[in-house]
Amino acid sequence: MQKKHLVLFFICGCLSQLIIGQGSEFSVLRPSDSLHKKRQKTVILSQISMTAASLIALDQLWYKDYQRSGFRFTDDSNDWLRMDKAGHVFSSYQLGRLSGDAYKWSGSSKKNQLIYGSMYGLAFLTTVEIMDGFSEEWGFSWTDMLANSLGTGLLVGQELLWEDQRLVLKYSFSRTQYAQQRPERLGEGIYEEFLKDYNGQTYWLSANINSFLKYAKFPNWLNLALGYGADGMLTGSPEDANFANQNRVRQFYLSFDVDLSRIKTNSHFLKTIFSLLNVIKIPLPT
Repeated sequence: MQKKHLVLFFICGCLSQLIIGQGSEFSVLRPSDSLHKKRQKTVILSQISMTAASLIALDQLWYKDYQRSGFRFTDDSNDWLRMDKAGHVFSSYQLGRLSGDAYKWSGSSKKNQLIYGSMYGLAFLTTVEIMDGFSEEWGFSWTDMLANSLGTGLLVGQELLWEDQRLVLKYSFSRTQYAQQRPERLGEGIYEEFLKDYNGQTYWLSANINSFLKYAKFPNWLNLALGYGADGMLTGSPEDANFANQNRVRQFYLSFDVDLSRIKTNSHFLKTIFSLLNVIKIPLPT
């Protein structure tokens, strides 16, 4: 499993902080107008417990099958045509954004939403990278850390510049033929392939049209998205002697998209669901 996609599921859990213990009383999803101490405590305790559970799960499901080592560094900057780096940028951005949403629900100030949300996302992924550093198989990657920082920087920079997320990072997936050729590495079955097969993954930079053009004829939720993907990869490195002559290519896409967070609704339940689903690129002609 790719660790960043374990983080993708962790992101979903992070947003669930907004509805813990609330049952069917969806009105309680309304963000507090001022700091609500009980909600803030719920957010903090939820983050602590989910962080601990996630790191323990990573240790048992990911690291235990590989030999431990002293802290070491690795250079994986060119592996998988840098698709894994795109995944790190995406994960740090979305984890910070959704963590900030949780603090918004608690009534924290916009400044604290940004600080606590972005710091949490970067700190979580830094911890995972340090765990990599003690694994003989992986190692600490400075380019992973750079990618994590870029994702956090995109989140923070937009808030400082515009007080708005005009550019949203999203993800999409489609099955490929390559998993059948190497299922132990790229996954066996759609659920494993979703996590493992970089050939089927696309990362999108989705820009809200009206935020830049201020053109009333465009719906406020309509975005234009630039996607990055890759194809032909059976290994991380193109120099693997066991898999010679790989036809590895980068792919770029252009498509319309929907920013679900900009769809107007008075339902705080729907707003929560839209925020959660806004990590996924809406399928539209590409």
